[in-house]
Amino acid sequence: GVFLGREIENRWFAEANGGARWIFPERWDRYEAYIPEDERNDMIAAYWTRMDSADEATRIAAAQAWLGWEDNAATLQHEVDAVSTDDPLDTLAKARIEAHYFRNGIFLEPDQLLRDIDRIRHLPGVIVQGRYDVVCPLANAWDLTKVWPKAKLEITPASGHSAFEAENVDALVRAFADGVTELGIRLA
Repeated sequence: GVFLGREIENRWFAEANGGARWIFPERWDRYEAYIPEDERNDMIAAYWTRMDSADEATRIAAAQAWLGWEDNAATLQHEVDAVSTDDPLDTLAKARIEAHYFRNGIFLEPDQLLRDIDRIRHLPGVIVQGRYDVVCPLANAWDLTKVWPKAKLEITPASGHSAFEAENVDALVRAFADGVTELGIRLA
């Protein structure tokens, strides 16, 4: 899924005034429950405070709750409480990196990626995007293809965010194979 680093994307997914919580309310409740009610007006900051705690157990618990929300929103169908890693330090690293970037506006100016598209406008590309991607909604990929004419948008009709969902895997493999053929590369 396409992530452009816009504030609206951060709010959509990580904040109570965003939209992702409306799609997976039972999963959102677990993410929200970790933060005291009086701090829920800025979930990113509240999570960061905990992931930056001097107490390792607090850092890991916050990271597990943060990444648990993402992991459980990444696919449309999966086992309850699916997690991408069982290693608490790996979870902490991933969650802290994400939260650090989110709280710093991804270190981009507003709409910088769309504005600076001229750097790659001449290159062909394929964007594989799940129609029901709750983490990075389809509107992001749509906005990108409007300013990148050489990009082909392939919407997988019954997929979410995860590259491991069957439709996304098929589309990514097909895009790679088409690119290899187009470039005249022979694979052994």
